Amino acid sequence: MGGDDGTGVAAAVRLGEGVPLGEVLDVRDPDSWLSLDLGVRELAWSQRQLMPTRAEVINGQASGGLEGSAVRRQGRELDDARLALALCHADGRVRKAAVGKAAGRPALLPLVVVRCADWAAPVRERARTVLRVGLDGADVAGLAALVLKSGRRDRGEFAVGLLRELLRQAPHGRLIPLLADRDLDVRRFAHRIAVAERRLTPAELARTAARDKDMVVQNLCADAALAGASETDYDEVLVPLLGSRNPWVRSAGVTGLRRAGQAGRAQEFLADRSSLVRACARYVVRQEGVDPLPLYRDWCTRGGEMPPGAPAGLGECGVRADAELLWPLVRHPVGAVRVGAVVGLRALDAVEAERLRTLVDDPAPAVAREVVTALAPSAGSLDADWLLARLAPDRPRHTRLAAFRLLDVQGGLIQLRCAVALLNDSDDKLRRWSEQSVQRWRPSTDRPFGDAQVAELLGQCEHLFSTYVLDRLKREAGIRS
Repeated sequence: MGGDDGTGVAAAVRLGEGVPLGEVLDVRDPDSWLSLDLGVRELAWSQRQLMPTRAEVINGQASGGLEGSAVRRQGRELDDARLALALCHADGRVRKAAVGKAAGRPALLPLVVVRCADWAAPVRERARTVLRVGLDGADVAGLAALVLKSGRRDRGEFAVGLLRELLRQAPHGRLIPLLADRDLDVRRFAHRIAVAERRLTPAELARTAARDKDMVVQNLCADAALAGASETDYDEVLVPLLGSRNPWVRSAGVTGLRRAGQAGRAQEFLADRSSLVRACARYVVRQEGVDPLPLYRDWCTRGGEMPPGAPAGLGECGVRADAELLWPLVRHPVGAVRVGAVVGLRALDAVEAERLRTLVDDPAPAVAREVVTALAPSAGSLDADWLLARLAPDRPRHTRLAAFRLLDVQGGLIQLRCAVALLNDSDDKLRRWSEQSVQRWRPSTDRPFGDAQVAELLGQCEHLFSTYVLDRLKREAGIRS
């Protein structure tokens, strides 16, 4: 929602001293307006001499200002800076009068937006009347982020509805800047309107789905592109979707292949790097009467020519006996293939801890991470000393992280030993993980009640607990304070 961290008060003081509005605020930042609104109210109780009076606002002439200051406003027209203070005033009567004076002043329209959610009904109703007239010719691209942020407040839905209705009826050129706005909420809002009003062609929607970095926009546009595509523009729609980096967008494109009469192309995506895309590709080829399992088995016997996603795909649709095709691939020279082999073994429930643990030392971080996921359920069967040796500072960072995770899930004394050993480690991530591990540690049945080694280890990490929490933990472990 935005709040005042002191910047709003500072801005209010500068406005009261006569500094122009554009020099005080970043007018494109919604938080600057919301902070000013809070800051003026705080200032009104401590420095009332800076605040405009109701009479000043009604008369339209400045009469306040800092006493003794070089700034003299008597007899001058009420400027935007002074009126901005009045629009945020703690007195609702002043705010109401200021809203009326703000009509026809585009620079103050953001504060009119804020007043549309005012707790005082007279202020709120007058602000809504002013906004309804002023928004039509305003720079909506500059106001949209503030409208949407204010819309999360109680009574803030009016301005959002007004903006939505304006953009639905406005020429397309007025909507275009919002489709590329840097504010995420604005982009989502604008694309929802564009889709609902069919302002973009299926090809344009597909390109947006492939290009935009936000998943909500990607999914919205991909769905709309496929729903609106006809036989004549399938290629323009499918090419960007299938080439997207986002798995969901690619999967939408793969699913659309069948409707486009190009289901045969789905075989290209059976070995995609994403499990979602692979699943969609299997669905499409099966609808055409093709069994993907022989294809996966064939790929997994090709050696160096293998698509990296094939081992994982084999695990997802194979049988337990297919694990014999996957075990040789955990030594494949391509790291992505090794990752896929581990994923496939886990999918087949064919993980053998002692056979797989050596991949903790794999040179590829992605392989080590996947091995940890596969071994975590059986971590208690692993040799703790072997894992502790991999915490040594001379080991690769990803190996140390993998070993720590496997020791941490074992719990008990092993968890506490490895965590305490890393409390002063030079690696920030390991040090942070070790602190968190110690703080969530609980005694287990692997050590006797009141164990001296547990007491010694807890004594090395007292700084991580409050006295109350540490005493409680010691009591649980049977250790005298």
